Amino acid sequence: MSRNSILLLGGGGFIGSALRRQLAKQGQHIHVIARTIGNSTESGITTHTGDLGDKALLTELLAECGTVIHLASATKPGTSGRHPTLELGNLVPTLQLLEVLDSWPETRLVFLSSGGTVYGNPLQNPVVETAPSSPLSYHGAGKVAIEAFLNAFRTAGHAVTILRPSNAYGPEQKLNQGFGLIRTVLQHILHGSTLEIWGDGESVRDFIYVDDVVNAINVVLNAPTKSATYNVGSAAGHSLNEVLTVAQKVCGMPLHIHYRPARSMDVRAVVLDISHIESDLNWRPSVTLEEGILRTWDWLKNHA
Repeated sequence: MSRNSILLLGGGGFIGSALRRQLAKQGQHIHVIARTIGNSTESGITTHTGDLGDKALLTELLAECGTVIHLASATKPGTSGRHPTLELGNLVPTLQLLEVLDSWPETRLVFLSSGGTVYGNPLQNPVVETAPSSPLSYHGAGKVAIEAFLNAFRTAGHAVTILRPSNAYGPEQKLNQGFGLIRTVLQHILHGSTLEIWGDGESVRDFIYVDDVVNAINVVLNAPTKSATYNVGSAAGHSLNEVLTVAQKVCGMPLHIHYRPARSMDVRAVVLDISHIESDLNWRPSVTLEEGILRTWDWLKNHA
């Protein structure tokens, strides 16, 4: 029985949408499970409304799919800030997925974790994959918990690749309160409204353009199957103030900014070391911060 199709969980989200289009262009057949995606007319893509808890649907699709890409998430970094139990909406379905996958030991699983939250404030930057996990948010703690279960799943002989992307941005990213700095910045510039920054703006983040994340996933899929954990970042850190400066330069418009007291849940500085994925898979990002902001700005002006 051929199992050449790919099962994409969370294919209706920001990264998932970009990934499914890219895979379909390459001639892959994709089965997408998502809570909010409708019937797709895209060639090579079959959509299914549901979630990871639907064991019957998973079992049916795994008969056709030899690779599972898990991007599904019920939370974002800000949504579970005061409600840690919301992270169970990610953990429990993932464990249900592992129960089903246990009957398909030859299936490759690729999971998108979070390079921006799992390390907390690392002792050294750039931070390598072997550094301690010390999340400051419940969202990051949820990712660490899932990774722990996936590592246990690996010991049973299953191939699991964990990718830890930094802060992804780009065209078609939805506007979400407390999440997606670059998308939020560009929205405020477009409408002339005031952006609130928690802290002094000198916190450093690693921002990566969405196409670079998609390319990293694609490189993993085309490499020999193995278990590994990789950071996926831009290889550069930028303070929030630097991002604001670049955005105003690219857009040619001013940004109104209001600084507020810093929050304990916010990471002070995290930049990902990508030497592992570079040496193993010959992957590097190709889109600079300025070019990525320009592409996102051009898209936003036509879709606001």
